Formats: sequence, structure tokens, C-alpha cells
Amino acid sequence: MKYRIDTRYVWYNKGTMIVLMYFINQVPFTFEELPDESLYDLDLISLADNERRFEPDHLYYSSFYLISEECHPLLFELDLENPELLPSN
Repeated sequence: MKYRIDTRYVWYNKGTMIVLMYFINQVPFTFEELPDESLYDLDLISLADNERRFEPDHLYYSSFYLISEECHPLLFELDLENPELLPSN
């Protein structure tokens, strides 16, 4: 089975910041912080407004779920449909 990586701009941490969230088969596993100026980018705000908001505890639980299932793409070698979307750091 091949897994798919997706990214979306979402509101994070009580809506205090916009981040680029990474998902594997729709389960979030990490994010990249964006510069503070992103809060003034109307295009990013519009994209984030159309997505679900995430809190640190949700990301914590989903990451540990993926680890327990040996399906966290940053920790386990997986058959990925699009590995080029994995974060570089």
C-alpha cells in the first residue's frame, strides 16, 4: 500500500499562527512554522480559513498514533506515493 503525503496551510495553536501542516493519509504528523508576516498575507489567511484548526495536543496524539503504528514518515521507511513532499529538515 502506498501512502500519500499532503500539505495544507492551517491555523494552529488557538488560531495564533498559520503553519504548513503535513499529513499522511489525512493524519497530521508535523508542520513548518511560517514567518510572522504570514498573518498579514490575505491569500494564506483565506487558505487557512477553509481548513480545520489544529492544536498542539491534536498533533501530539496523532504523531504518537502514527509512531505506534510504525507509520510516521519521518521515523519509518514507508512506500510513499509522493516522497518529494516530505519536509526537508
